[in-house]
Amino acid sequence: MKENFLNTSIDYLKGVGPNRAEILKKEFKIFTYYDLLIFFPFRYIDRTKFYLINEIQKSNSDVQIIGRFTEIYYHKNIKTNRLIGTFNDGCNSIEVVWFKAAKWIEKSIKLNTDYVLYGKPNWYLNKFSIAHPELDFLKEFNKKQVKGLLPVYSSNERVLSRGITNKFFREVIFNIISSSSLFLKENLSKNINEKYNFISKYQAYKNIHFPLNQELLSKAESRLKYEEFFYMQLEFLMSNISKKSKFKGFNFSKVGDSFNNFYSSHLTFSLTNAQKRVVKEIRKDFSSNAQMNRLLQGDVGSGKTIVALLSSLIAIDNDFQVCFLAPTEILAQQHFNSLNESLSKININVSILTGSSSKKDRINLFSNLIEGKINILVGTHAVLEDNVRFKNLGFVIIDEQHKFGVAQRSKLWKKNINPPHVLVMTATPIPRTLAMSVYGDLDISVIDELPPGRKVVKTFHRTDRNRLEIFKFLKDEIKRGRQIYIVYPLIEESKKLDYKDLMDGYESISREFPNNMYQISILHGRMKSEDKAIEMKRFKDGKTNIMVSTTVIEVGVNIPNASVMVIESSEKFGLSQLHQLRGRVGRGSENSYCILMTSNKLSSDARKRIKTMTSTNDGFKVAEVDMEIRGPGNLLGTQQSGLLNLKIANIITDKEILESAREDVKEIISMDSNLIKIENKLIKEEYNKKTKNTLLWKHIS
Repeated sequence: MKENFLNTSIDYLKGVGPNRAEILKKEFKIFTYYDLLIFFPFRYIDRTKFYLINEIQKSNSDVQIIGRFTEIYYHKNIKTNRLIGTFNDGCNSIEVVWFKAAKWIEKSIKLNTDYVLYGKPNWYLNKFSIAHPELDFLKEFNKKQVKGLLPVYSSNERVLSRGITNKFFREVIFNIISSSSLFLKENLSKNINEKYNFISKYQAYKNIHFPLNQELLSKAESRLKYEEFFYMQLEFLMSNISKKSKFKGFNFSKVGDSFNNFYSSHLTFSLTNAQKRVVKEIRKDFSSNAQMNRLLQGDVGSGKTIVALLSSLIAIDNDFQVCFLAPTEILAQQHFNSLNESLSKININVSILTGSSSKKDRINLFSNLIEGKINILVGTHAVLEDNVRFKNLGFVIIDEQHKFGVAQRSKLWKKNINPPHVLVMTATPIPRTLAMSVYGDLDISVIDELPPGRKVVKTFHRTDRNRLEIFKFLKDEIKRGRQIYIVYPLIEESKKLDYKDLMDGYESISREFPNNMYQISILHGRMKSEDKAIEMKRFKDGKTNIMVSTTVIEVGVNIPNASVMVIESSEKFGLSQLHQLRGRVGRGSENSYCILMTSNKLSSDARKRIKTMTSTNDGFKVAEVDMEIRGPGNLLGTQQSGLLNLKIANIITDKEILESAREDVKEIISMDSNLIKIENKLIKEEYNKKTKNTLLWKHIS
């Protein structure tokens, strides 16, 4: 047998053939024997239990019966041409029906021969029947390892039409496993296997597909889930070590006048202990001679921006420039205004570059930037353009980093001789297990406390019948000098979705709040940038009472006087969006409120989201529920697709295994960072095999 047996193309596998191979490749990305082995079942059926026909109940989902066909015949009428068999278990009979492939079935069935029949009973006209069952000769069934739990594999109409059934998968995978004992080589160390009492790799694959009992299935799952997490974490942590050794970082050796002057004389509030801790972590990275790649997590309003500002001053004190990247013009403008206001008294030059910056402004900015006259450049994707060149870029801050692709972020690396230090920030709290799984190669900082004086936003759930009561409440808040956000999910009415749309909402709000008494702003993504800026300024200056908006104000907008957030059709929003929107209020010292408007009929997921929002303000708890509902693959947006391509492990339900694997990896590489010790030989071989085709992207934050 060839050494590369598991890498053999499925074209050469008995029972597959070119047509089936083509659809397996297209639908399931199954190209080799090994791909079939890691095409794991998604559930199992207990094949240890057999039923007598008179034991079948209407509640049975599937049954397994031993018996014989006593007759087989066609039932023909105008509508159907069914093949019917009478299956007898020795005492009673049940009707078996085939609507398709009748001629082939008729030829293959042998009367008065023992079969194992498996299928779902249907109750019709006061009797049971089974359509298109799985059939095995009893003698053949006893030879196969399907006496225990029977695997069930993913399928769809396209593969079923080619005869690729569960029975097909079981047979071809069984044949591969029967020949694989020499090729499924051990890839965990003896210490790890003994620590967790793992079964061998071969036994794990054998029992994940054909477990004789639940105990063996559990052992196989534990071993394979751990192995998957272990190598994922090993690649992350080794990548981190590699980056720090390969990519020399600029050394910001001093904390100078800019930082000290601002901190002692112009910081108008005290930092929280969490903020101080994160600044120290960044300061340590800056002076380590290695490039920093750090993720900063913090709930809405936790004070990430001031940490970024203080870190920027350290870079500036060491004669480096800073780039602050934001995903939208509104957020970029907000950061620019905030930084300008904060730093105006210490002679720090802050500039902004967005897609709507004029040609004249760009020419002037490009000149000042390359001459070093600009200390901090705030911008959107526009700063990634090749003609944006710095004199000495040393520090990059990326806000809401999941809105930027890896290839986009990599462009910032090329704007100096050595790559700048990178701080990526997110106001979308990420569950610990997800952070370990997606950002495992980054150093992670968390701001886990809110600044003093920030009040918890009170969140309520209301429906249309409460609308008059809500209008009165909004008017009372406006009388008290407060301002209101009202957010809609769509700009124009959709025929398919019964969302409240923004334009209709604006008209109804205008009727309830007439312009001779109230001022209303409107904001949405289709407006021109200058119009958005005007509307935001009017609202920020207190010239309008109500901001009617789409989710364009989801991130970053900071109006301390806004005390109420009304979210229309809130059942249509994801938890992360709802939490981000809620974070736009509660930014001042006044009591603040979030009102979630929904229809009367809610799905179970929508009900769970609304209940979560009304029961907690903790963004990390919200994120945990969000991940449970949507799954980790959807939590971070399309840019992150593919990063969680786990075959069997689940970061939600298997988080204890993930944490154990990560701790084991950390312990191993702390004692043997190059994996050269004899006890880590198998781990090193597997790691090299898994990473030999890895791209440079893994080195980019």
